[in-house]
Amino acid sequence: MIVGSLIFVLSAACFVFLLRWFLHRTALIFVVRKWTEWVGDRVHVHQHFRVPEFNDSTQQENQFYRRVSLYLNSLPSLEDSDHTNLFSGRKPNDIVLCLDDDRPIHDVFLGARVAWVNQIHRDGWNHVVSRSFVLRIRKKDKRRILKPYLQHIHAVSDDLDQGGKELRIYSCKDGKWKPVPFNHPANFETLVMDVDLKAKIRSDLETFLKSKQYYNKIGRVWRRSYLLYGHSGTGKSSFVAATANLLNFDVYNLHLSQVLDDADLNSLLLRTTTKSLIVVEDLDRFVSERSKERITSSGLLNFMDGISNSLEERIMIFTMNGKDGVDSDLLRPGRIDMHIYFPLCDFSSFKSLANNYLGVKDHKLFQQVEEIFQSGATMSPAEISELMLVNRSSPSRALKSVISALQSNNRNGGKVAAARLSDSAASSPAPPPLPEEGGGTPWKETVPKEFRKLYGLLKMKSCKRPGSFDHDSELIQR
Repeated sequence: MIVGSLIFVLSAACFVFLLRWFLHRTALIFVVRKWTEWVGDRVHVHQHFRVPEFNDSTQQENQFYRRVSLYLNSLPSLEDSDHTNLFSGRKPNDIVLCLDDDRPIHDVFLGARVAWVNQIHRDGWNHVVSRSFVLRIRKKDKRRILKPYLQHIHAVSDDLDQGGKELRIYSCKDGKWKPVPFNHPANFETLVMDVDLKAKIRSDLETFLKSKQYYNKIGRVWRRSYLLYGHSGTGKSSFVAATANLLNFDVYNLHLSQVLDDADLNSLLLRTTTKSLIVVEDLDRFVSERSKERITSSGLLNFMDGISNSLEERIMIFTMNGKDGVDSDLLRPGRIDMHIYFPLCDFSSFKSLANNYLGVKDHKLFQQVEEIFQSGATMSPAEISELMLVNRSSPSRALKSVISALQSNNRNGGKVAAARLSDSAASSPAPPPLPEEGGGTPWKETVPKEFRKLYGLLKMKSCKRPGSFDHDSELIQR
């Protein structure tokens, strides 16, 4: 018994000794390897290449900086770095590794060892002034590997960009773009829009993605621009989000009232990246109040033209409530490629909303809803969808709430749809003409007072049949 215990104790002691020796040996190997690398770095002559975040002359974002960032954050050696940042990914359980500031990361290409450092420059108040990646490569390896290595970075970053790109939406603050993750779920399948028009727009967007060589061949900048106009709540924002998800493009959301002057506007545009949507909201409101702003007409036109057509692989989207009173020079073909009208809800759009929000393709109350729409009542898709969302547990209750809201809206005068679809963009596909809706507004409120008095005098002297009143009032509205 004593001998067995003694053997157990000796065995345990030997195991602990071997474990400590192995760990110590591993530590020694690590120290020797680090020391060897340090000596090798001092013996060999190196050359350094800097990749700044922005081009020095124009402050336009350096696209290669973004590619290097994608590439370095995908390297397996990032896990071996002494300091690595951990961030949450697009999915709830995703953890993303990112290179820390001023820390080296090593890479091996064609047998040559290179190092990168994410270099940060700060001012006296510890504010970041500039960022850049610095590549350190042995001078004897430069001629052999530098060019193919940079091409390798391009190829890998392109694959990463297409595969797992995390979309971002940028807003303007203090003359700079501030990004946050873009996780809007909108897509073209759930977009409430005329089916044929939606198919044409989707085809136009997908064709644009594949047309770089064609644009270069005909001497045009590879860029597309759209005007979205219609009442608030008709789906313009959802269209922007669906387009971003379809193309896998980032979104730059710009309110012109936040821009200081023409130079600031140009600087913001130059700092946008390729594969992005540049969205300018409420352009009509800004144009009508431009006298109060510090952006000139020429500055606005240069912005809409992409600063004399110098920026490629971008889609510019402008939104308006209506085109009335807007200078036609702002909306001409070539400056705006396609005009897209977003009308108030009709019965066809209502059925799409009922299918999306309630899972209902047909219902006994649909006929009553259709009759109310035919009487001239209307609401925005956003208002109707909100009623369906709140009452989604009971489709019948949801439809009744919509009917009640439409009837109340009709009694209170209704809403008049903004305008017919513009056909000014002759070179681009355009939506079919949409009828103006005005049946919900009493005719007397749409006719000047002098004409109503004249009509009353004529009516007193006429001997028309009873049914002629509606016909005459319709003529006056026209």
